[in-house]
Amino acid sequence: MKNIPFSSKGTMCTSSLQRALLLLCLFAATVSFAQIPAGYYAAAENKSGYALRVAMHNIIKNHTTLSYNNLWNAFTTTDKRPDNGKVWDMYSDRPSGTPAYYFTFGSDQCGSYSGEGDCYNREHSVPKSWFGGSVAPMYTDLFHLIPTDGYVNSKRSNLPFGKVTNATWTSTNGSKVGTSNISGYSGQVFEPIDDFKGDFARTYFYMAVCYMDKNLGVETQSNFSGGNLKPWAKQLLLQWAAQDPVSQKEISRNNAVYQLQHNRNPFIDFPDLAEKIFGNDTNSAFHVSITEHPFPTPINIFPNPSNDVINIQSADFKMFQTTVEVMDSTGKLLFSAKSKDSDLITLDISSLANGLYLIKVSSEHNIRTFKFVKQ
Repeated sequence: MKNIPFSSKGTMCTSSLQRALLLLCLFAATVSFAQIPAGYYAAAENKSGYALRVAMHNIIKNHTTLSYNNLWNAFTTTDKRPDNGKVWDMYSDRPSGTPAYYFTFGSDQCGSYSGEGDCYNREHSVPKSWFGGSVAPMYTDLFHLIPTDGYVNSKRSNLPFGKVTNATWTSTNGSKVGTSNISGYSGQVFEPIDDFKGDFARTYFYMAVCYMDKNLGVETQSNFSGGNLKPWAKQLLLQWAAQDPVSQKEISRNNAVYQLQHNRNPFIDFPDLAEKIFGNDTNSAFHVSITEHPFPTPINIFPNPSNDVINIQSADFKMFQTTVEVMDSTGKLLFSAKSKDSDLITLDISSLANGLYLIKVSSEHNIRTFKFVKQ
């Protein structure tokens, strides 16, 4: 394990630009999309609400069960950083700066530990005690099994995810343990950093669909009651999913897990699915065509970060009437523009305050959301 002076997302970053380079270092300029097998989601077509949840459950529930020992090898394909080949640990990574440490696959496996940076282990993001221990297939499902710092994992223990009001402990990357400030739960919670809240939200939505017929709330200190998310947890996770859109990291991991388990996380493939099953859009029918056929060619967002203008470019803009919407980090629409017989849409962002924003690019059959930084 070594300190390596690179940004956490794969580009050499100077200290003065670390926060501004949040997106640039997280996403490559060329965006690739999830490879969804043809017909994989056909059984969910035109379903809505609870019927849609059941259809998705039937699609993803039957998957290959891995052995617990095999997870170490699985992580080398599902959680390898593209910049340096190290372990991508969401409990220590700092997308807006340089992590305090990196782990090397194999040699840094836990083992014993006495502090942060000692070793990484196999974290059940849905704690195994919540579903009764070594119960297959939840016990080894890669969609919620991730490599994390052993010491941070021990601090998180079996606490539910939540929003901390008074932190009793904070990790080197800003993850927190402390008292919940959410109406509906007043106990101790674990709060990951903002950059990965959407990742964990979509993980929990997957678990609530894949294992809706299981008990994920054996312990009262859980985000689940039976196979359902508790109301306070559901509202929090919907908020997290909206504020932290699907990243290239999640897309790549979804594809890698599919190669091993032969099922997918539909909430990564279809970012709007969370609202259709758990949110305020349960009366709206699901249509595979909306996102199963993404823009045929890559979309480039540049420069990113930017001071005055930001460009969105794709050859598809000449073929499909495309709308670009700029939103703040909460999803509030600020302004929009449409393509006009050109592969380039240029937006004036000079009036925006410095910070993180969202760009939604949509045509009749395609929707994608990206992040950019105004500096």
